[in-house]
Amino acid sequence: MEIIIADISHSVYAQEICETIENAAKIRGTGIAKRKPEYVISKMKEGNAVIALDGKKFAGFCYIESWSHGKFVANSGLIVHPNYRGHGLSIKIKQKIFDHSRMKFPEAKVFSITTGLAVMKLNSNLGYKPVTFSELTTDETFWNGCKTCVNYDVLRRTNQKMCLCTGMLYDPATENNSQPKRRIKEKTFSRLKSIKQHLFLKKEKK
Repeated sequence: MEIIIADISHSVYAQEICETIENAAKIRGTGIAKRKPEYVISKMKEGNAVIALDGKKFAGFCYIESWSHGKFVANSGLIVHPNYRGHGLSIKIKQKIFDHSRMKFPEAKVFSITTGLAVMKLNSNLGYKPVTFSELTTDETFWNGCKTCVNYDVLRRTNQKMCLCTGMLYDPATENNSQPKRRIKEKTFSRLKSIKQHLFLKKEKK
């Protein structure tokens, strides 16, 4: 298995990447914004993506988005092909894209919004902390990307203050390498997710 920085030569995988992301969203029934092949290819051209390959077979993918003139970056679109799930590949991809983000944007705050408990745990292990949406980028281009998510109506209804997603942030300015990272237990994220689902789904039923 090879996990490398993607470039234009990997554009042949763009369609499969987008289909894998879309299928995962349908199966999970959770909020994952759709992406078009052209967008994925643009990330490859910029050197802002990581791809996992098993020989010539696509195994996984993730990319970097930059917002607010480089003050914020997000690691988005993390996906592992169904044939390669359950073997810890997502952890390796997440570490690779995080390290690449820190190298390309050393002063930037790295953030994530997700409904996936596994992604929340990965983020926590890397030093991310749960935050309110107000602490994330205010760049409308980022939030417009949520329009293809099945939960976008929740985000709009709350005036972009909260959603079923949990916001998480890694701030290099507050990182203290002499202190061990405080990892948040998955049960905590699970409880937070359940509270949000109960809160918003209850309102929809009224």
